[in-house]
Amino acid sequence: MAFVVRAAYVTVAHTYRFSPFEDHFTFGYEMARVARALVTGFGYSDPFSGHTGPTAWVPPLCPLIIAAVFKLFGIYSLMSGWVLLVLNSVFSAATASCVYEIAARSYNHRVAVWSGWIWALYPAAMQYAVRWVWETPLSTFLFAAILALALRMRGIGNDADAGQKRQDLSQWLIFGLLWALIALSNSTMLLFLPVCGIWILLGADNRSAAALHACMAALLFVACLAPWVWRNRIALHAFVPIRSNFGAELYAGNGPGSYGFRYGVLIGLPEQDPQHRLYVKLGEIAYVHQRGELAKAYIRTHPGHFAALTLKRFYFFWASVPHPSDKHWALDLIRQVNYCLPSITGVLGLFLSLRRRIAAAGLLAWAFALLPLTYYFVTVEARFRHPLEPLIVIFSVYLFQSASPRASAKLA
Repeated sequence: MAFVVRAAYVTVAHTYRFSPFEDHFTFGYEMARVARALVTGFGYSDPFSGHTGPTAWVPPLCPLIIAAVFKLFGIYSLMSGWVLLVLNSVFSAATASCVYEIAARSYNHRVAVWSGWIWALYPAAMQYAVRWVWETPLSTFLFAAILALALRMRGIGNDADAGQKRQDLSQWLIFGLLWALIALSNSTMLLFLPVCGIWILLGADNRSAAALHACMAALLFVACLAPWVWRNRIALHAFVPIRSNFGAELYAGNGPGSYGFRYGVLIGLPEQDPQHRLYVKLGEIAYVHQRGELAKAYIRTHPGHFAALTLKRFYFFWASVPHPSDKHWALDLIRQVNYCLPSITGVLGLFLSLRRRIAAAGLLAWAFALLPLTYYFVTVEARFRHPLEPLIVIFSVYLFQSASPRASAKLA
């Protein structure tokens, strides 16, 4: 049902008709620019306007998917737009099954059913799938799948009489593969990897065997990333594990005139733009290094400004970033409430889970703590919260289903 609703909306609302403004830049942004370069023979390059050379500005998984669709259905074509949004819908809909399993293993069938249906039908849960060509739905699905797998491997919610295997080699290899896909899609989430792995190991019946399997999973993880790291070494003449743009993002979020987040791209799209010309002149690695050094120097001399922006970004991550002023104030108010209220109910549901010692609450609390951490210090956008939104739905459902009438509570 989640897939049907999303695919139908894409088709009926014509969200696949992206604006041709700035050479279709809103159709996939930097990722689709790289995909176009791949299809037209320029390799993994050109994330902005013109031919700007090799890049590691964005991780490779999503651009490669977009490139495959462009190859089959045309570059920036209507059919490619429809196919990519339908693929987004597949990932977003598949997340519903992970939401159900996480809730069922952590809580009960009732919480799982409500959580799964809310994810399937709640408009805010599907917005990035049906309107944006970006990695967000894929990353969210992969992260939810990792959480569901972690609960299986730890034995949370397993039927003791069913003889379910846990922490065998195949599960650890799937663990390593999923984390490799996450790294190649949204590397920010790697902060959660060591906590997740250690948490699973601590619940192993045979820790020595589990440790050996974990090492093999780590080897698989490294093997999946190795071709990308090697390519970056050859093409960019630098060691770039995943992506290269950290320094530029740091400057945009914390440099002179910054206010905690940004609209638009870091490099101006017109090729005459000063930053675009500087990027081309220096090359990506040197440009990012320069911007990073400027950002660090400014932070050192303006620590109060940096601290204030960090607090603002913390607020923006959970309460919603400011919206462009061309929207009606009433619509913006609805948007703010729609974004902020689930944060409140989700956090309260997490606190209640910790208080009641729900088996997996500690692991899920680490996800809430670690996934936003980089964004607090660099930059923030509303979509950055989306990988946590499956958990926000589950915690919110648990919070409301844990409520009881006051009289009943007193009797209890």
